[in-house]
Amino acid sequence: MKKIQVFDPALCCSSGVCGTDVDQALVSFSADLDWARQNGLLVERFNLAQQPMVFAENEAVKGLLARSGESALPITLVDGEIAYAGRYPVREDLARWLDTPNTASPSAETSTAAAKTGACCAGGACC
Repeated sequence: MKKIQVFDPALCCSSGVCGTDVDQALVSFSADLDWARQNGLLVERFNLAQQPMVFAENEAVKGLLARSGESALPITLVDGEIAYAGRYPVREDLARWLDTPNTASPSAETSTAAAKTGACCAGGACC
C-alpha cells in the first residue's frame, strides 16, 4: 500500500473543518479522506500550526517551502515524493492510490453534511 502524507497549512483544528467560515476545499477533502480511510487508505496529516517540526524535518517539504513559500501548502506526498502542491487531492486521486473504483460512500455524504453545518467537534465547537 502507498504511504500518503498531507502537509496542511496552519489550521484551527486537525481537519480545518470547523468554525463558521469553512473553506469548501477542506470540506470536500475531509469527506473524500473519510471515504478513503473507510476503504483502507492510510493517510497521515500534519498541521503547520500544531506540528511545525514535521515540516522542517521532511526534506521534500522543506525544500518546496523554501522555494515557493506557504503558498505551496497543502503538500501531498505519495511514498515520499511530492504528488500535489497548492491543492488537496480529490477522490479520484485517492481511489487511484487505493487501486479501487471511485464510488461514493454514505458516511462520506454524512461527513460532508456535518462539515457544512460547521460541526467538527462535539457540540459544534471549533477544535
